[in-house]
Amino acid sequence: MSDVRVIIQRDSEREERVVTTGTTAAELFAGERSVIAARVAGELKDLSYQVQDGETVEGVEISSEDGLNILRHSTAHVMAQAVQELFPEAKLGIGPPVRDGFYYDFDVEKPFTPEDLKAIEKKMQEIQKRGQRFSRRVVTDETAREELADEPYKLELIGLKGSASHDDGADVEVGAGELTIYDNLDAKTGELCWKDLCRGPHLPTTRNIPAFKLMRNAAAYWRGSEKNPMLQRIYGTAWPSKEELKAHLEFLAEAEKRDHRKLGSELDLFSIPEQIGSGLAVFHPKGGIVRRVMEDYSRRRHEEEGYEFVYTPHATKGKLFETSGHLDWYADGMYPPMQLDEGVDYYLKPMNCPMHNLIFDARGRSYRELPLRLFEFGTVYRYEKSGVVHGLTRARGFTQDDAHIYCTREQMSEELDRTLTFVLNLLRDYGLTDFYLELSTKDPEKFVGSDEAWEEATETLRQVAEKQGLPLVPDPGGAAFYGPKISVQAKDAIGRTWQMSTIQLDFNLPERFDLEYTAADGSKTRPVMIHRALFGSIERFFAVLLEHYAGAFPAWLAPVQAVGIPIGDAHVDHLEKFADAARKQGLRIEVDSSSDRMQKKIRNAQKQKVPFMVIAGDEDMANGAVSFRYRDGSQENGIPVDEAIAKIAKVVEERAQV
Repeated sequence: MSDVRVIIQRDSEREERVVTTGTTAAELFAGERSVIAARVAGELKDLSYQVQDGETVEGVEISSEDGLNILRHSTAHVMAQAVQELFPEAKLGIGPPVRDGFYYDFDVEKPFTPEDLKAIEKKMQEIQKRGQRFSRRVVTDETAREELADEPYKLELIGLKGSASHDDGADVEVGAGELTIYDNLDAKTGELCWKDLCRGPHLPTTRNIPAFKLMRNAAAYWRGSEKNPMLQRIYGTAWPSKEELKAHLEFLAEAEKRDHRKLGSELDLFSIPEQIGSGLAVFHPKGGIVRRVMEDYSRRRHEEEGYEFVYTPHATKGKLFETSGHLDWYADGMYPPMQLDEGVDYYLKPMNCPMHNLIFDARGRSYRELPLRLFEFGTVYRYEKSGVVHGLTRARGFTQDDAHIYCTREQMSEELDRTLTFVLNLLRDYGLTDFYLELSTKDPEKFVGSDEAWEEATETLRQVAEKQGLPLVPDPGGAAFYGPKISVQAKDAIGRTWQMSTIQLDFNLPERFDLEYTAADGSKTRPVMIHRALFGSIERFFAVLLEHYAGAFPAWLAPVQAVGIPIGDAHVDHLEKFADAARKQGLRIEVDSSSDRMQKKIRNAQKQKVPFMVIAGDEDMANGAVSFRYRDGSQENGIPVDEAIAKIAKVVEERAQV
């Protein structure tokens, strides 16, 4: 045996070690139980990998992003093995790790039931306790086809070698290089228990899976295409410890309570009628109040910032989107054309920017008018696949709070800085305060314009983002085809991250639309264009706020800011006069004069998450006063009527939470 020199990398520390030929990564990290895989020359490897001379080897901790993916993908294999032990006729699809968990698709005769999932989870626990070894084996295409002859979906994947997509999870099975099969081997005898086509890597054994749970099942098209067979998908989650699994399940329970679709129904805010179609919502009167208040406050703030309001139609000739480039780059996200005017294609608009360019270009522009800030609550339509439509957060028709700013090159940096500051401050006004920024850069396969223009735009955005003093995270290749962007990512009350506002710098659409202004020296000059959506869409922002506040909106946004609750019928008139006076100050107040008992009225107001319950009895009437009961059950008695109205009005004006 000869010596092998390797470098062990731990964060910034490097340790050189001399080992014998055949030494595995597992032996390098012996005793480090949290290390479940290795990274060698940037590639993830099983711990059984034999290190080579001169290599730098880094341990992969189970709690790291790569470690969690390996844990979850290994658990997906255990689930697939359990399914085939219980349902031998099941054919295997794909089982990739996903955010916070994993799934695996199966072709079975009938959908899985909740009882089936319990049985599968129990079988998984048995497999986990057996400590089966995950063993990697390189195979030829021919051998793989021979061994997996009874697995039609795996045979299809073998044919994708080198071109498998990350979008549908196929790349976890086959990569650009050699084909591999992972065998699950009995810990004692080494006998084959199960196998699957897979790139890996995997955990050393099933015993390295600390905690998992199956969550639900759903129907899913094979590889995400509606042209393919419908399979059954089982979702699960896996974590490095039982404590982390417990915390995750508690988080999910809290998130379920806050689900905007559930709250939207319970609070009578909106619905998505089947007769209208998936992803197309209607707002009920109470939801309409919340939406109007959101929009009105946004309009006021935009006016203060020097924006001018415009309105554009919902449909346009296709030629406009040929000019903008959307028909080249975005056609899959657009609704099919309607043929009007003797065969002319018209499209529902997916974006407002091309129409705003036409407004800019409707007459000659002078440098004295710049920056020109055009703003619109513009409804757009995007064809989302049925599998990704989700309430108000992923819709097919929605209203963007869309702005396009036209400025000179000299104004560009200051305008971007001003815009980002405005965006962040307005989001804070609505109650979101925890942010980081994301910088999306050019997709080398999908862009228009010169490399030089992209480099200038990207660097300008980077400098503007860094001035905010917030964390800045790179998003390589995530930009739209016409320019890089900054995305504002906001955390809600339970720590979930939502993408909010986007600011995109664009040198390309002004070129495509031949936009010009007259400069100070009389020359015709191309403006710079800034795309900016602050909420993203009204509907999505509505959903985010609904979940952030768990339906208990601050008083300024609440559809009903106060409800009068009389102790008896004799006190109704006193509360009606209070309500009339409050309404004259612009407050939204109702009086519950129903025949329900007072305690039932209080429960109803609590269920509707009304900020102020205004209670009146004999003593209140005699003293010209009312009493407050708050959402948390606390109470404040004997408040003079004028003082009570002023207090509600102050809370509304200050956008405070009670």
